[in-house]
Amino acid sequence: MLEIKKYGAIDIGSNAIRLLISNVIVKEDKETQFKKSSLVRVPIRLGADSFVNGLISDSNTDRMISAIKAFKLLMNVNGVERYKACATSAMREATNGETIVEKIEAETGVKIDIIGGKEEASIISSTDLDELIQGNNAYLYVDVGGGSTEFTLFSEGKIITSKSFKMGTVRLLNNKKAINKEVFGSVQKWIYKNTKDLKKISLIGSGGNINKLFKMSGRTEGKPISYIYLNAQYQFLKKMSYQDRITELGLNPDRADVIIPATKIYLSAMKWSGAKKIFVPKIGLADGIIKSLHFNKL
Repeated sequence: MLEIKKYGAIDIGSNAIRLLISNVIVKEDKETQFKKSSLVRVPIRLGADSFVNGLISDSNTDRMISAIKAFKLLMNVNGVERYKACATSAMREATNGETIVEKIEAETGVKIDIIGGKEEASIISSTDLDELIQGNNAYLYVDVGGGSTEFTLFSEGKIITSKSFKMGTVRLLNNKKAINKEVFGSVQKWIYKNTKDLKKISLIGSGGNINKLFKMSGRTEGKPISYIYLNAQYQFLKKMSYQDRITELGLNPDRADVIIPATKIYLSAMKWSGAKKIFVPKIGLADGIIKSLHFNKL
């Protein structure tokens, strides 16, 4: 017997808001399949408000409401039967975050859960990583967002530890250098402490920036990117102006600036853990929400 369900996930991040619609294919005696049906991304940079001014502006609040209304219409016409909306660091740090959530629910009927860093890491790590984390090797999963980065360490197929740091791309762009240096130092200590006894460690990267870097590399799906390649790409991107990254590389305006700090985070994590390669399976919070909905974990 074949059963196909359609679920939706709304991810309200610090650099953009996304709607993922997925087909969940359930067949007796077969492993459940999660197939992406549609992905819509709206570049509303909430982190530029929250991390600088401490609250979300009226203009961005209005844009969010319009986006959520559009997402709800898209879910209706696609026949989505269940969905979940989650907001991360920008909304949880904004002093008016809860007020905005109440306003959005009143105007759209969509309830948004503002989740903490640990819950975010837990949802992300629930995604399908079985093919990568099998065996005796160790993996450091790094999900870079606009406001925070979630680290999850796997060894022998099991989660050893995880932690969320306030080290996101939008935040790094707006922070003072001294603050960024301090947070990088904290992450370095954490990675050193938790990976020093592990051998053959590799990174698993998720987030829009590493997905873009992977696409730019021209590698086939499932093949990793080396530290040497990623570092060369980082040096190349840094030398280009913001305008050239848009006109010559075709990057979106809201990607052309944050891709620099994002690449630095991945490179730093590889350097501190001793990883020589990074796998990019194209998964993230929205994928985790879909899977958690199916298994009734949300």
